[in-house]
Amino acid sequence: PGAVGARDSVPETSRDTVPETSWDDLVPADWDPLKAFEDVQHLADLPDTDPQVQKLYERMREVWDNAPTVPALEGRTVRLPGYVVPLESGQRGLREFLLVPYFGACIHTPPPPANQIVHVRLARPLPGVGTMDAVWVTGRLGRERSAFELGASGYQLSATTVTKFVADDDSEAAGR
Repeated sequence: PGAVGARDSVPETSRDTVPETSWDDLVPADWDPLKAFEDVQHLADLPDTDPQVQKLYERMREVWDNAPTVPALEGRTVRLPGYVVPLESGQRGLREFLLVPYFGACIHTPPPPANQIVHVRLARPLPGVGTMDAVWVTGRLGRERSAFELGASGYQLSATTVTKFVADDDSEAAGR
């Protein structure tokens, strides 16, 4: 993958030494995000402007903002693909961003559950990265919860590398 800028003083970890972490790995196996909403199926046909639906959105946001994380991931070095939602940037580039699993997450409502939003911090500004760019991020993962206007993150990642996402040629050739 082509580098986009963030190579901090932490020893670089290569693609070969850090296995890919999937977004499913960030969700506890026993957590069902829809279980808390089994009693509201009757609201499915109501318009979004209905007061009952608005209360449901508020309830969903509360449940998802408090989504559980996986304790075993604390302190692990991970390599995670995702999309950039900028938080803090300046003339020299991006300093903080949210990493999300799908295009448009956090830009549209509702945002994903907190265990599907990673708050990425960079030691140095990262130039050349914009909103919804697809990237790979490698670094140490923590289970620090943060709240932002765009959503709550259940994880924090101190990035050592950020690279543009390039599909694995072997995967494409194999038809995966």
